[in-house]
Amino acid sequence: MATPDTMLPFETMKPTFEPLIDHSSVVAIPNDEFDPRKHIDFTPPTKTYTMGDLSLPEDTGVSPFAVSEPFRLFTTEAIHRMRAEVLSKDVWESCQYSSNLAQCQLRGFAPRFAPFIYDTWKNPETLAIVSKIAGIDLVTEMDFEIGHINISVKSEKQKEEELRAFAEKTSTEADEGIAGCPWEDDKPIVDWHTDSYPFVCVTMLSDCTNMIGGETALRTGNGEILKVRGPQMGCAVVLQGRYIEHQALRALGTAERITMVTSFRPRCPDQRDDTVLTTVRAISNIPELYFQFSEYRLEILEERIRNQLKFLRETKRSGKKVDTPKLKRFLYDQERFLAHMNKEMIEDVKMGEIDDSHLLSQRSTKRRRSSSVAS
Repeated sequence: MATPDTMLPFETMKPTFEPLIDHSSVVAIPNDEFDPRKHIDFTPPTKTYTMGDLSLPEDTGVSPFAVSEPFRLFTTEAIHRMRAEVLSKDVWESCQYSSNLAQCQLRGFAPRFAPFIYDTWKNPETLAIVSKIAGIDLVTEMDFEIGHINISVKSEKQKEEELRAFAEKTSTEADEGIAGCPWEDDKPIVDWHTDSYPFVCVTMLSDCTNMIGGETALRTGNGEILKVRGPQMGCAVVLQGRYIEHQALRALGTAERITMVTSFRPRCPDQRDDTVLTTVRAISNIPELYFQFSEYRLEILEERIRNQLKFLRETKRSGKKVDTPKLKRFLYDQERFLAHMNKEMIEDVKMGEIDDSHLLSQRSTKRRRSSSVAS
């Protein structure tokens, strides 16, 4: 392993700015365990979009589902419990990362520093809600990815200056009859990317009462941009983000925007698993990330092999012949599964630097260029 892989995240990529969040101001709340009857306040989304709605092939992902409108998921008390854990000194000092995609992220804190958050996303009722919206039975990707936090903070002075500039810009454009680039698009909180994992549930942990902007922008199959409005505190959005380019737009009118991104994958071992580590290697504790990635993938492989062995034995006992071509296809698929694992576990990782190989539009451009050269 290269030296950067073994360094603590805070030592490796400590941001140059000081957080404006006052950790001592976290609301005093009960310290009881997660209880779905007390902490879940679910209201189904008013609308969900399919891949077809985004001008993408229906079989682009592992289900036809693409993204949901924001929906109520947690009670106010649950959100305060989550904030208390992620804004703790232990998390801030031990689990903070920064990259060229986002300035401040908190990762890998559950269950050690955030048992309530861990139990929330592992609870069968929470999983059932996310699975129903996604149209497929899901489980959390791995423990390291329970509760990835994106943080954007600003002072009251900065907030007022932005709102004033936004009002002036809006007024000028109205007077002149023009519409330039939306203010909140200028500096996104998280730039264009695809997720490393099949599904995510993005939960808002901040008060967005006076927020302007803050939407999630999605790039559709025909190149157009679809904006899904940002959730309010306690609300969430489910997205099949591995297969859709998206960015988190900047928000005005609020001193902070804190979102929790929890990743999911299909529960069934026979479903394809397109997980990559492209956007997470450079913002992770590498040994821990690779261990958890290997562990769940090898568990999938173990279950597939056990099922195949059971099928072969039952075939033999029933007096039938083994379908050799089918067996060879199974073995070939598992070879590819292992090769993909090996490819994702890069040894020399430059912390904080994420290239653009995760962008679908970049891959499409490269394919067009290759085709042009070939012809």
